[in-house]
Amino acid sequence: MDLNKKKEFFSMNELDDYAFRELQLKCLDILVYFKKICDENKLTFYLAGGTAIGALRHKGFIPWDEDIDVFMPRPDYEKLTKLWDRVADTDKYIFCRSSKDVNFHHGAASIMDITTTFIEERNKNTDIPQGIVMDVIPLDGCPDNWFARKLQFLYALVFSLFNNQRLPENKSKMIYNISKYILKVIRGKKTRDIIWMYAEKKMTKYDFYSNHDISELIGQIIGMKAKHPVEDFIQTVDVEFEGHLMPIMKGYDAYLTSVFGNYMELPPKEHRFPKTNLVYMNLYTSYKEFKGIYYCTD
Repeated sequence: MDLNKKKEFFSMNELDDYAFRELQLKCLDILVYFKKICDENKLTFYLAGGTAIGALRHKGFIPWDEDIDVFMPRPDYEKLTKLWDRVADTDKYIFCRSSKDVNFHHGAASIMDITTTFIEERNKNTDIPQGIVMDVIPLDGCPDNWFARKLQFLYALVFSLFNNQRLPENKSKMIYNISKYILKVIRGKKTRDIIWMYAEKKMTKYDFYSNHDISELIGQIIGMKAKHPVEDFIQTVDVEFEGHLMPIMKGYDAYLTSVFGNYMELPPKEHRFPKTNLVYMNLYTSYKEFKGIYYCTD
């Protein structure tokens, strides 16, 4: 590390090309380590969303994107939850998934580099680990019956609201207003935990491999509503991502087209910027050093 280089940043706009690339490479380190754990334990995962687009269009990160998302079939996701602390280097990388004991205010799991600090506006008043993360999003089977599918989608919305226990940032205005009212009425943590754990059980009861379609039940509405043939996800193919071979679902074109349209086309220039609302970033010092300074300051 160049000791003369700036190490502290208070917004994404402050990051120069060097600092932004350092952030991307820290995220890449998480992905490479995650793949090692998955390979050693025979777990399936796929590059997802913008990470998949970046691999296909840029052979790495989308130039203005700093995060990484991966999908996992639900059975592998649950196995990962149980084995991470046993097989991984938890002095550096921890597995974050909400439970009744701790709430990370995020429906998906994540792998976090706890030797870093990355505090977002939405988390600055929350006493949770605040390092750089890679999101791990489960994929679940979908019922064939249209009414059962509607119920599954409803349970997914309930899970999202009560698991996050904060107002949604990526849903419609109507869902935002309904969520605001519900959280105002149902305030107790114990009650909220019971609700989201019940909703999760109901929405995940359809086996990934035994149903014709699968879905991303955690995330943006467009992804939650979309269904994909499970046959597109049974096999993987390797694609280049920042000089590493990474798995992507064999039916990646159908998946990406259904969710993003013409994903190989660059968006307009005015949309090419990081979306993260950053409060503080330090890639060389653990978030633990900044509690009461840059987060949990009240």
